[in-house]
Amino acid sequence: MTPQPFDRRRFLAALAAAPVLAALLQACGDDDQRETTTGERRSMVARTTADPALAAAAADAVNLFGTDLYRRLASAAPTDNVVLSPASIAIALAMATAGADGVTLTELLRVLRVDSVDDDATDTDLHAGTNALDAALDARNRSGVELSLANATWLHEPLDVEQAFLDVLAAEYGSGVELVDFESDPDGARVAINAWVTERTNDRITELLAPDTLDELTRFVLVNAVYLNARWAEPFSPDLTRDAPFTTAAGDVVDVPTMVRQAELPYASGDGWQAVELPYVGDELAMLLFLPEPGFLPTFEEIFLVTDATQYLEPRLTLVQLPRWDTSSALDLAEPLVALGLTTAFGDTADFSRITTEIPLRIARVVHQANITVGEEGTEAAAATAVEGAAGSAPPEEEPITLVFDHPFVFALRDRATGAVLFLGRVADPRS
Repeated sequence: MTPQPFDRRRFLAALAAAPVLAALLQACGDDDQRETTTGERRSMVARTTADPALAAAAADAVNLFGTDLYRRLASAAPTDNVVLSPASIAIALAMATAGADGVTLTELLRVLRVDSVDDDATDTDLHAGTNALDAALDARNRSGVELSLANATWLHEPLDVEQAFLDVLAAEYGSGVELVDFESDPDGARVAINAWVTERTNDRITELLAPDTLDELTRFVLVNAVYLNARWAEPFSPDLTRDAPFTTAAGDVVDVPTMVRQAELPYASGDGWQAVELPYVGDELAMLLFLPEPGFLPTFEEIFLVTDATQYLEPRLTLVQLPRWDTSSALDLAEPLVALGLTTAFGDTADFSRITTEIPLRIARVVHQANITVGEEGTEAAAATAVEGAAGSAPPEEEPITLVFDHPFVFALRDRATGAVLFLGRVADPRS
């Protein structure tokens, strides 16, 4: 495996939720909606100015939900690589929550862990928090870091959509709806949606929706896309990269290109695991790497939380030996979401009446793709403060802690200010 040039798009994820209607609906003629010449319907409500104080609570909910989902996916495929974007999935489901009511709304809030952060939280709090988190993440862009989140909705053109739903999309998600004809040309709609995702992810995800994913019963599709391209605050030296053995989750011992770096880095340890954080340029985004003891990974994945490490990170001289990897996941999330408690949304008793009252809606599927490339110049990062603070000073007079990532490990790419996990995954085999 040769090093990837850094202008290749490093990290991204996209998610689509495709609820289905049972029949055709009549065209909508609400005076408060604006239909543009490009086939877009958008509320005239301006996007709400985000309250920064709400971002951290929203991030806590995203992380709890993401960890719940990761555990389901990891246990179902114990020898596979896993990568997902908790933020992307949570945002797309939050958009769906804007149209939900009754038991369906209650289940969505519970699965998204909104009630775990605040017992009295409502869907209004969810949308305001998501807007705040989106604004906080958008502020992370700088030279060496490109991070973007985008939301979009496609609706069957005759759908008589509730004004309140359009208002929430505009005010909290900066989104309108694109009008398409799912009944007569579902594949044309699929191609259009995939093209939008391809553009927003800089050609890293080109076919989020596979052929036959949509059909003549599809009535709307909600999509969130996340794209990240970031440089390490201090890159690994390519001259030090060498082949080294790695024992995969399947038990095979393989040689993989392994990077080496010694620096003062945030480090933590617990019962059966160690963690180190690597910083990106700007010290706002970081990759947290968990190294469980050999054989401890299944137990670790059942119990770990990102905060188990972040609250105990302390600068330590650390020698890191880390394989390069380039992997992807294509996930059908219906089953794990049902297992987490989102049961009515997929069935005939689903209540999405805040989207339309003309005909029942239910979620048909939730699909997710994510991929990640980690190399010497850029990858999901860690705490840049300690590394940058040590620049130009004499090395500490201490023996380094050595972390050799030569067996399966877990990573979390996070925003350090809010704590939001953008990407979460497991490297079971760096070759794939």
